[in-house]
Amino acid sequence: MSVRIQTADFDAGIEMAALRAGHSDVGAVVSFVGVVRDMNDGASVAGMTLEHYPGMTERSIQAIIDDASARWQIFDCLVIHRVGELKPVDQIVLVVVTGAHRGEAFAACEFVMDYLKTQAPFWKKELTPSGGRWVEARTSDDEAAARWIDTGYKKTI
Repeated sequence: MSVRIQTADFDAGIEMAALRAGHSDVGAVVSFVGVVRDMNDGASVAGMTLEHYPGMTERSIQAIIDDASARWQIFDCLVIHRVGELKPVDQIVLVVVTGAHRGEAFAACEFVMDYLKTQAPFWKKELTPSGGRWVEARTSDDEAAARWIDTGYKKTI
């Protein structure tokens, strides 16, 4: 289980292959890649700056991964999140989960991403034709994370 915060881009295929390398018990590899959009809230987006709190961000994401691994039977999880200056179509985040079965891996991947959006300390500033604007938290992201509170999902043994 690992977390990387970086400015450099990543190759999702290489990262997925590395996570499952040498593990013949892996039956599922589930991934999510988030990218910068060129539109948000009705405004054109020319770029985005992502800021974080070093140390705190990694610990926060690791706690999310630990929670996912307590809920579902997964083998491994990798989160790579970029910071710095990004442009539309640039990759922002990669979440990869491996497990024996797809259901557990899909649920854990979705959970990690939902909680990344609401719990990880990142600050996003978009560059629009009207100037820079900080991206506010979305109610829909909070609702997505809240659905995991009483889902009945428990780690299977």
